[in-house]
Amino acid sequence: MIVGRGATASKTALLLAEDGERVRMISRSGGGPEHPLVERVAADATDTDRLTELTEGADTLFTTAAPPYHAWPREFPVLSASLLTAVRRSGVAYVMLGNLYGYGPVDGPIRPDLPLAATGPKGRARARVWEEAAASGVKVTEVRAAQFYGAGAYSVFSLMVRRQVLEGRLALVSQELDVPHSYSAIGDTARTLVAASRDEQAYGRAWHAPASTLSVRELAGRLAELAGAPRPRLEELTGRDLTLLELTDPFWAELHEVLTRPGHPFVVDWSETEKVLGVTATPVDDVLREML
Repeated sequence: MIVGRGATASKTALLLAEDGERVRMISRSGGGPEHPLVERVAADATDTDRLTELTEGADTLFTTAAPPYHAWPREFPVLSASLLTAVRRSGVAYVMLGNLYGYGPVDGPIRPDLPLAATGPKGRARARVWEEAAASGVKVTEVRAAQFYGAGAYSVFSLMVRRQVLEGRLALVSQELDVPHSYSAIGDTARTLVAASRDEQAYGRAWHAPASTLSVRELAGRLAELAGAPRPRLEELTGRDLTLLELTDPFWAELHEVLTRPGHPFVVDWSETEKVLGVTATPVDDVLREML
């Protein structure tokens, strides 16, 4: 069973279905990919009794769901408590999709054994989801992804760069343009979720999704070259820019917490994932072609 219907959830469902697994996808809209082995159900995952009912008979519950970005501190505890209760009641294995916010600022590569030391509200919300699940006694693992890219990705790159580059327009970006940054492809993240679910030694700890590391300027340049678009024009959004944008949408206020420190690369160490789970990173150009 998969809770969520976004790009990673959909790719995970198709990977499982193509292996002959029966998949039930749960989301408020009842969306998801069409496949004979994928059943799509409209339900609210915070309705714990309904969620438990839908989970009965499953082997594994995957969750890729998240509340609206600006509502994480308020709504993540409700969602995660409902999911964890359903897992306890049904006795299924639990595979969570997380991200890297919980670590907070890190000097050097981000490894999965580092403490979850974030102090900001979104980082702490993410950290608590894992800490509570890990302490609950259920069979659980978490796959933590870097910034998403690829077909269907919802991220800074997809929102602020992709379309602007393809249309030859100026892209205003909320990250440093020439500092190395790790990106996780949607497909690689889904493959890691599936691999972790099937490996007994994966449970009880977290894993990092494979990632490719390059600057946003480099990534935008490769996208433009593959698409035959003009050379990208990029500018970095300042803190003042974000403060002004907060007046238009609460989303912008949330970016202050997750901006990397000036001049500090944001690099993910996913070597254990490749060594133990056998999942590696798809070449960047292949991921960008899929986006196109």
